[in-house]
Amino acid sequence: MLRQVIGADSPWLGLQLMLYFLGLTKVAEPIFTLKMPGRLRAIRPQEREGGLYRKLLVPQFGQMLRDSPLRYLNLAVYVKKGGPDLRTLARYVEAAEASHFWAAVLFAPYIVYVLLKGRPWVAGFFLLVQVFFNVYPILHLRIVRDRLGRHLDKIHQRQRLARSPRPSREP
Repeated sequence: MLRQVIGADSPWLGLQLMLYFLGLTKVAEPIFTLKMPGRLRAIRPQEREGGLYRKLLVPQFGQMLRDSPLRYLNLAVYVKKGGPDLRTLARYVEAAEASHFWAAVLFAPYIVYVLLKGRPWVAGFFLLVQVFFNVYPILHLRIVRDRLGRHLDKIHQRQRLARSPRPSREP
C-alpha cells in the first residue's frame, strides 16, 4: 500500500521503512529484543575514556534527548521511580542500541541507491538523518549501557561481600 501511495521510486519510501522498522522493534520489545552483534556489543576502552565522544558532542546529544519531547520516543530507557529494575533497564538500553544499529544497517544501502539514482541532495539529507536518528543514538546508548553496567557491577560486588562469611575476631 505504501508503495502505491508514495511510489516505489520515491526516496521517502526508504525513510518511511526505516522509521517503521524502529517502531516495530519497539512494539515487539516485550516479546523479542534485538541484540548487538557479538563483536560490536563489548564497550571498548577508548569508548569508556570518552574523548572522541566528547569531541563529537555525544553527551550534549543525550542531554538534548532528556530535555526535549524526544524523550517520549522511548521512555523505557530512563530511570524513574517505580520503573524497571536496573538489569531490565540495561536490557532495554541494549535493545534500543541494537534497533538503531540494525536500522542503520538496513538504511545505508538505500542511501547509496538514492545517490546512484542521481539524487545527491536527497542522499545527503538521508545521510544526516542516518547520523542523527541512528548513529548518535547508538553512541549515546553505548555510554548509557557502559554506565549502567559499571553501576550493576558495583551492586554485585557489594552483594557478594555482604554474603561472604566474615572472619571471627575472637582468638
